[in-house]
Amino acid sequence: MKLFPTEKIENNKSYWTRTLFNLAPLYMATGAKIKFCSNDFKEIHVKLTKNILTKNYVNTIFGGSMYSSIDPIYMLMFMQILGKNYVVWDKAATIRFIKPANKMLKCRFLITDELVESIKNKIKNEGEMNLELALDYLDENEKPCAAFTKTLYIAEKNFYIEKRKNKGHSIDYKPRF
Repeated sequence: MKLFPTEKIENNKSYWTRTLFNLAPLYMATGAKIKFCSNDFKEIHVKLTKNILTKNYVNTIFGGSMYSSIDPIYMLMFMQILGKNYVVWDKAATIRFIKPANKMLKCRFLITDELVESIKNKIKNEGEMNLELALDYLDENEKPCAAFTKTLYIAEKNFYIEKRKNKGHSIDYKPRF
């Protein structure tokens, strides 16, 4: 179910990825649901409703539910889009609460082809980069209730492994999917 207008579609892989992710205990605990995942993994829609698990002491949506529901999404999107030759880590995040959320929130994660190309070019030249991405949780009237900035670390896999070795760290970076 698309929450935002888009030309993109789901396919079997993105449908099952979305479905299984929604069933993962850690994500289920956020109270949110991924409602749409495009077949190229460049667009995801998330919905968070106020319920017994997500409301706070003052009867609005808990900020922790807001943050935890958006936390892993960009990292997982880039892992799917860039593939196994890249390393992607969440590095930092900020959240700014704009107004209380009383019923339902929705957000749209959108990665453009141009952004992917600029990332690949920068990593080709530098081996690694930090990427800042902005995101808003909107209420039922399309007004922002919370604004997020996520910082991701992205590197070419061999560059990352060598960098870790040179610092005396051994790591076997193998994504599970």
